[in-house]
Amino acid sequence: MMKRIVVALGGNAILTDDPTAAGQAKALEKTAQQLVKFVQAGYQLVVTHGNGPQVGNLLLQQEAGSSNKNPAMPLDTVGSMTQGEIGLWLSNALNKELNQLGLTDKRVATIMTRTEVDPADPAFSNPTKPIGPFYNHAEAEQIKAANPTWTLAEDAGRGYRRVVASPKPINILESQEIEKLVDDNTILIAGGGGGVPVIQKDGVYIGSEAVIDKDFTSEKIAELIQADQLIILTAVDNIAINFGQATEKKLTTVTVAEMQQYVQENQFAKGSMLPKVIAAMDFVNATGKEAVVTGLDNIEALMAEHAGTHIVA
Repeated sequence: MMKRIVVALGGNAILTDDPTAAGQAKALEKTAQQLVKFVQAGYQLVVTHGNGPQVGNLLLQQEAGSSNKNPAMPLDTVGSMTQGEIGLWLSNALNKELNQLGLTDKRVATIMTRTEVDPADPAFSNPTKPIGPFYNHAEAEQIKAANPTWTLAEDAGRGYRRVVASPKPINILESQEIEKLVDDNTILIAGGGGGVPVIQKDGVYIGSEAVIDKDFTSEKIAELIQADQLIILTAVDNIAINFGQATEKKLTTVTVAEMQQYVQENQFAKGSMLPKVIAAMDFVNATGKEAVVTGLDNIEALMAEHAGTHIVA
């Protein structure tokens, strides 16, 4: 039986100094070169990704050009737009790499994904999820003045970003469709940007002004489609404790119980590594299977040498 994996791409998979569509698409070609290694190894592959910078930029563009005849779209709609644009770039990049390797029989698809959230989730009264570009203090003050409904917060010493509600996913509405496509050996891009957050009200799904952390959505997808492994790709090859200190220690294989202790010790930054750690633990606790956190350029070592940080039951 083929190994089924869900691979969650970090922001470094798309980030580039060139913010044009061509520049971001080019960055994803390098990402596709790494992802295709899983396909060559015979894995069934589902790829998820973030979209924070793209959402933030599109919101700014809309604010600048909004009018009564051409109004800005709400955050849930903008989320679906960026699912589409990144899905386009990544699908094209994967097809290009597959064709160059002679794997022309492999199919790639992108599915617009809705993620159900609980309207009573306390996250709605405490916005914490950063989206969009970084601002220095002076720029942040200008952005607040121009957008009084926005909440901006300092982000891990790197500047200020807009923050919105980030509820936990309770269901993936397209999970059965995702599973059927993967059963058919389609390389699938799903859950982009954590999916479009929706709330069920009177039997109808309506969009929500929120952004779901893509790592939590990746976990929920992996759980629902019975993936064998959740792999979260980030900017480092291993999770570390005492990060940046003389006593820094890279973690290789670690149990959920050990990782929970590190969480209680506040070893992981809330805006970066902590969501990845919690999502990985959630997957292991829900399935008994393994989760991995490692770097995008460490995929070969992961498959050949068991590299990265492996979180186990």
